Amino acid sequence: MKYLLPVLFGFISLPVYSQNVQLIYDMRHSVDPKNNTGNFPTLYFEYFKSQDSGRAFIKPGSFLFKMEADAAGPGTNTNKMYFQVTQTLRCWRPDVFLHLSISGGLGVTEPKQYSYYILTTYSAGIALPFQWKGGFYSMVLDYKYVPYVKPSSDFLWTFYFYKGLFNYRCELLGDFSFWTENKNHGDMITQHESGKRFFLYGEPQFWIRLQGGLSMGVRMNIYYHVNTTENSWQVYPAAGIRWKI
Repeated sequence: MKYLLPVLFGFISLPVYSQNVQLIYDMRHSVDPKNNTGNFPTLYFEYFKSQDSGRAFIKPGSFLFKMEADAAGPGTNTNKMYFQVTQTLRCWRPDVFLHLSISGGLGVTEPKQYSYYILTTYSAGIALPFQWKGGFYSMVLDYKYVPYVKPSSDFLWTFYFYKGLFNYRCELLGDFSFWTENKNHGDMITQHESGKRFFLYGEPQFWIRLQGGLSMGVRMNIYYHVNTTENSWQVYPAAGIRWKI
């Protein structure tokens, strides 16, 4: 926790780029103690700029920056950091955008020799934003490249959603991603495997505004093959507060 607070204050000092900061308590140990040693706080930072095509030849679309810092280490020290940067743009009339994205991170374990990289992943594809019954949605189809020792090239499909309820007093939002990767990464652990493995990750959220930009809410972290190679679902609840600027 002591390393989460400087990061949080650093983001708040940059209001030009900030949109929302979430401090969440992840309760995965309570629902799945076999695979998780404890519950822990997580700091999320998200900045999203909605589409503003303008009159330029290359018209910028939406920009998204996300960062996650998990404090699951000893003494609630930060032990995992993850980021994602996404930009859409177009130079044609239909509202189908070119979608570019990069993501990555790292994790620290005990003992330290098992620490790991979340490999930098590069994605490019198309994004189709649309509105339906008062909600805002976007479907993205990407070509994704992961630079394992034996690189994996795959398709990644992501669905984003946002819906304001009760005059935006409540908000339902989140995203779901589906993709595949090679089972064989070219390392000693996976060298005898072959074929593809299917992955899913989802983070639906529900927020209730208390006053001004302060909200309280819940979110679900949904995994399939993300944390384990076993064919099992992992659904972990979390709750916390959000400050939306």
